[in-house]
Amino acid sequence: MPTISLCMIVKNEEMNLARCLDSVADLVEEIIIVDTGSKDRTVEIASHYTTKVYSHPWKDDFSDARNYSFSKAAMDYCMWMDADDILEEREKDKFLKLKQSLTPDIDMVMMKYHTAFDEAGKPSFSYFRERWIRNCGLYRWIGAVHEVIPPKGRILYSDLGICHKKTGPGSPDRNLKIYQKLLAEGKRLEPRQQYYYGRELYYHEEYKEAVCVFEQFLLSEEGWIENKIEACAICARCYEKLGEEQAALLTLLRSMSFDLPRAELCCEIGKYFLEHESFYHAIYWYETALKIPKNEYSGGFILPDCYDYIPLLQLCVCYDKLGDRQKAKEYNERAGVCKPYSKAYLYNKQYFEGI
Repeated sequence: MPTISLCMIVKNEEMNLARCLDSVADLVEEIIIVDTGSKDRTVEIASHYTTKVYSHPWKDDFSDARNYSFSKAAMDYCMWMDADDILEEREKDKFLKLKQSLTPDIDMVMMKYHTAFDEAGKPSFSYFRERWIRNCGLYRWIGAVHEVIPPKGRILYSDLGICHKKTGPGSPDRNLKIYQKLLAEGKRLEPRQQYYYGRELYYHEEYKEAVCVFEQFLLSEEGWIENKIEACAICARCYEKLGEEQAALLTLLRSMSFDLPRAELCCEIGKYFLEHESFYHAIYWYETALKIPKNEYSGGFILPDCYDYIPLLQLCVCYDKLGDRQKAKEYNERAGVCKPYSKAYLYNKQYFEGI
C-alpha cells in the first residue's frame, strides 16, 4: 500500500487548521506544514499534529511555497490540501480503499474538488484537481497564483471528493495584487495565468480591463479549451455590466467555436433570452442544456445544476410566462425531483396550488 505525505502551506489559519487536520490526519503517514508568516496560533496548532513544521518566506508565489512543502516529503505520494479544506467523514472509507487498491504505476490521482454548496449542503460547483502526486522531481507546481501541476504520466480519476469550506473573507485583493506586481515587473502571463487574471479583474469589477484581458486570451492560439469556454462566460458578464448586451450574447455564442455546447453556457444563453422576454428562444437553450451529457472528466468547472435543476426551473418560468400553466407545473415538479428542499421549487409549488 502506498504511503502519503500531506503537504500544506498555511498562514494565519488558527480558525481552520485543526478542522482540516482532524479530517485526514489518521489516513496519511506524514504531515508537512509550511508556515509562510503566521501571526496567530497556526504554528502552535500545527505542532500538535506533526513535528515537521517549517517556516518559509512568502514571496508572492504559491508555487514556490508548495514546491518547498513537497521538497520536505518522504513518502511515496504528496497530497496537498488548504487549511479550509476537509475530507468529510463519509469519504474516509473511500480514501482508505483507494490507498489499498492503488497500483504502483499510477503517477497522479485526480480527485473532485467541491468548492460551493447548495442549501442542503450538496456540491453545486466541482472540478477535478491533482490531489496525490508521485513524490519525485518530475512534478513541480507552476504559477504564482492559481498554481497547478500539469497532469502527466499515468493518471487515475477518483470520485473521492475534498470539500473547500471557507469560513471567512480571506484576502480578497491578494491574487490581483500578485498579478499586477508580475506585470509591473515586466513579466508575461502565460495563457492559464492570463485567464485567471481576467477573472480577478471581473471579481474586482474592473470590467473594461477584464474584457481586454479576456479578448486577448480568446484570440490567442494558446490556452486550454476549457479555460477558453469559461472565459467566454465571464467575459459576457463583463459586457453585460458595461451595458453591451449584444456583445455579451455574441461572446456566449462564441464559446461554441471552441467545442460542443456546454450546459453551463446554454443556461447562460437561456438566461439572456429569458431576461429579454424572448421565451421561445430561452426554451430552446434550456431544453438543449437538458440534453447535454455531463462530462466530469473534461477538467473544466462543472455546475451540476445546469444539467437538470436550473434548466427545469427556468423552463417552468418560461412556460408560465407563455400562459401554459400545466407545462410550467410539470417542469417545476421535475425540478423538485432534483431538489425537493429547494425554496424556489416549493414557492412555485405553492403558486400553482393557489391558481
